[in-house]
Amino acid sequence: MKAAEEFLRVAADYQLGALDTESQHPFTTSLSQMAHEDVGEAVKLMHQVDVHALRQMQAKAAPLADLARAVAATFDAGKRVFLCGCGATGRLSLSIEIFCRMGVLPCPDAERVVAFMAGGDLALIKAIETFEDHPEYGARQLEELGFVDGDLLIATTEGGETPFVIGATERAAELSANRPWFLYCNPDEQLIKAAERSKRVIQNRKIRKLNLAVGAMAVAGSTRMQASTVLMAAIGFAFMHMRDPEHAPAEVLQLLRHVAHCDGQFMVPFIEHEAAVYERGAFVLYESGRFGITAVTDTTERAPTFSLAPFEKQDDPAAPAAWCHFIMPEQPDARSAWSSLLHRDPRTLEWPDVKHVAGAEVLACYDFSAQLTGRREIRTQNAEHLPFRIGGGAGEMVWDFDGLRERLDLSGVHEFHAHLLLKMLINIHSTLVMGRLGRYLDNLMTYVKPSNNKLIDRAVRYVCLLAQRRTGKLPAYKKVTQVLFEEREKLQPGEAIVLKTLAALGLTV
Repeated sequence: MKAAEEFLRVAADYQLGALDTESQHPFTTSLSQMAHEDVGEAVKLMHQVDVHALRQMQAKAAPLADLARAVAATFDAGKRVFLCGCGATGRLSLSIEIFCRMGVLPCPDAERVVAFMAGGDLALIKAIETFEDHPEYGARQLEELGFVDGDLLIATTEGGETPFVIGATERAAELSANRPWFLYCNPDEQLIKAAERSKRVIQNRKIRKLNLAVGAMAVAGSTRMQASTVLMAAIGFAFMHMRDPEHAPAEVLQLLRHVAHCDGQFMVPFIEHEAAVYERGAFVLYESGRFGITAVTDTTERAPTFSLAPFEKQDDPAAPAAWCHFIMPEQPDARSAWSSLLHRDPRTLEWPDVKHVAGAEVLACYDFSAQLTGRREIRTQNAEHLPFRIGGGAGEMVWDFDGLRERLDLSGVHEFHAHLLLKMLINIHSTLVMGRLGRYLDNLMTYVKPSNNKLIDRAVRYVCLLAQRRTGKLPAYKKVTQVLFEEREKLQPGEAIVLKTLAALGLTV
């Protein structure tokens, strides 16, 4: 198969199983079983992983003072701060810009904070496949946004090896004497061995590095959780303390106190109920104004992580309805909803070779305004849609879902900390909902969607690992890759590529 052979030619550059972020966390090796048998215990375990990650971040927090100084110096020079990422780190980059525009984070002028992610703003709610494998795309997006000498780039990549982010970072180092920052979550020695592109960045003296390695994720490879949390916190704390940078590292301890105080046990009935809603064929619409960007991030990331139908493209009547969808019912149409969420007009890619997947016309077909309700009724033939509202006034956070209601007291909690707390809570919530629905095995992403080279390697590794556990023999990487590509061609929505490949190899789980 041609596609399999093309991947195998470059596979050595994407075999990342030795990285901490790809490993299995010892706390959660039976997470899928626990999600069924004892949701409260599963919440406890995932909460412990978050606390552990923040404690590790605290030990590495001293450089946040230098990052805060770099942000302040850039603004004082009249220049702009750019934020860049891919997938989960792209969404956290956009979130930081939005927080600046909302006033959650301080900045002298919101127009001087520019965030971009692989694939443009549409990638916020829809994975733009293969984009992250192209370093030249990262460099091109940076330049087209007007990055010039004196501007500062803060680039984030959970693994430390994403080609798109590396391409943007290396180009920024060429264009600006203001050395870019490169934030990542794996030990240097692992990255240097794993990927030549990572080694190149780590050894580049024109690039400042901030290593925030915090160990394994609660679900192996699911860097939308702990890795993206600490990266978002690091950048946000630098903005918070740009005028008193020596205090930036101490924010980690403050966040740790908030997280330790809120163990998340209130979520147990919410998790059980949302899973039951999907099991009976109903749907959920998440609503939030105050926490919109944080809510939409989690609901979006469920699709690629667990092979769910993504938010549907409204001009495609055959597109299956997403199990959960974000909605802004106070907005009259798609354009106003996008502008309200982003606090600016959307930025799309109008390049001739990608506008058909990332351009303005495509973005306009993704609607989460008040019009979504009627469109969903037609698409789902009047199936039940239950609102899940997350909001509340100052000093509180309120969850409200189909008769369940919980108010969290956030008196004295900074609004940025509130968003970080919600991010961790809703990540736990959605992961355990999916666990109850069988969307991962142990703590392995068996439903991972192999849409780029890193995820193809991850799926192949999981097949090899599970095959070895069942037979005592490790199958050949090349053979598994070829079978996986064959199965990918005929994979149906809702099927697990890892399990389908195992079955094709004559194995079951």
